Amino acid sequence: MHVKELFDLTGKVAIVTGGGRGLGEQIAVGFAEAGADVVVCSRKLEACQEVSEQLTKIGVRSIGLKCDVTNQDDIKNVVDRTLEEFGKIDILVNNSGATWGAPVVDMPLEAWNKVFNVNATGTFLMSQAVGKVMLEQEQGKIINIASIAGLKGSDPKLMDTIGYNSSKGAVISFTRDLAVKWGPHGIYVNAIAPGFFPTKMSKVLIEQGGDEFLKGTPLRKFGSDSDLKGVALFLASDASNFITGDVIEVDGGTHAM
Repeated sequence: MHVKELFDLTGKVAIVTGGGRGLGEQIAVGFAEAGADVVVCSRKLEACQEVSEQLTKIGVRSIGLKCDVTNQDDIKNVVDRTLEEFGKIDILVNNSGATWGAPVVDMPLEAWNKVFNVNATGTFLMSQAVGKVMLEQEQGKIINIASIAGLKGSDPKLMDTIGYNSSKGAVISFTRDLAVKWGPHGIYVNAIAPGFFPTKMSKVLIEQGGDEFLKGTPLRKFGSDSDLKGVALFLASDASNFITGDVIEVDGGTHAM
C-alpha cells in the first residue's frame, strides 16, 4: 500500500466526543482533512453544530449531536444516529473530559465521582456501545485521550488534581486491557497522552504555572492547534495497523524528564 493510502481516511466514519472545542475539535478537523465523515458530539450541542458546519466546508459529511458521555440514552442516540446517517462506525475518539483542582484532603467525593464518571466511566460506556457495532463489523479503531498526568505524579504547587490524574491513569489501563480483549476481533485500541495544550480546561493551570511547565518541557513550548492532528490520524488510519494497546505521549518531551 502506498504511503498516501496508509493515511487516507476517505470513506471512513468517525465519532469524536468532546468535539465541540479544544483537542476534540482539532482531531475532528484533522480527520475531515484526511477524508473521513465525522460525527461531533458533546454536552454543548451548539458548539458541535458549529464545528460540524466547518467540517462540511472541507468537503465531507458531518453531523453535530448532543451527548453527555455519562448518559447511556445520549450515547445510544449518538450510535443510532451515526448508523442511520452513515451505516457504520470505523473510528471512535474518546476525548470528553473533566477536571477538578483541590488538595487531596479537601477533594469532595462529589467532585471525585464527577471526574471519574466523565473521564473513565464515559470512556467505558462509549467504547462499550460503539464496540458492539465494531465487533459486528469485525473492524474498528478506538483512540482514548489520556494525559501525561496519568503516567506520573504532579507537583501539587502546579497541578493539584488527584481525581484527574487518577482517572487518566485508569483510561491508560482500560486502553491496554481492552486492546487485549478486542484485538482478536479486528479492533485496535490505543491512547494519546497529551502534555500541555492551551485549551479551556488547562487555561488556569497554564496562567498560574506556565513558566514552570515550560521548564519541564524539553521543547520549551506548549502544544499547538495542529500538534494532535498527526498522531490521531496515524492511530485512526491503516498506517498503525500493527499497533494496539499503546500510549503515545504528545508532550514536547515532558515524560522523558
